Amino acid sequence: MPLTINDRITIADWELTEQFVRASGPGGQNVNKVSTAVELRFEAARSPHLPDPVKRRLERLAGRRWTKEGALVIQVEETRSQAQNREIARERLVELIRAALVVPKPRRPTRPTKGSVERRIKEKKVRAEVKAGRGKVEE
Repeated sequence: MPLTINDRITIADWELTEQFVRASGPGGQNVNKVSTAVELRFEAARSPHLPDPVKRRLERLAGRRWTKEGALVIQVEETRSQAQNREIARERLVELIRAALVVPKPRRPTRPTKGSVERRIKEKKVRAEVKAGRGKVEE
C-alpha cells in the first residue's frame, strides 16, 4: 500500500523494497530461524514524488543511510515481531521525509552593536593592563 507523507506527497509501492533478515541480539531459539529484522529501501533519487530541493535536504538528513545509488536504507530490529519492525521502519521514513520538507530559514548576517564593540575593547584594555602589571618587580 502507498505511504502517505502529507496531503500532497504519497510514496508509491514500487519505490519501496523491504528485505527481512535475521536480527542480532536476544530472541532465544527464535533468533536463529526467524527473519524479523527489516531493511526498508527507498529509491529517493529516482522518486518522481519528491521535489529536488527536498531530495537534497533528505540526503543531508539521512547521512550514512544514503547510498551512492541515491537510495535511503532504514534498518530496524527493535522488536521480535516482523510486522512491528516493518511499521517502525515505515514511520521513520515518513518522519525523515517530513523533516526534509521543512525549508530552512535563510541566515541573515548581522553586525555587532556599537555598545558591544565598545565593551569588548574596554575589557581588552583592562585585561592588557592586568597582564602588563605582571612581571619582575624592580627594587
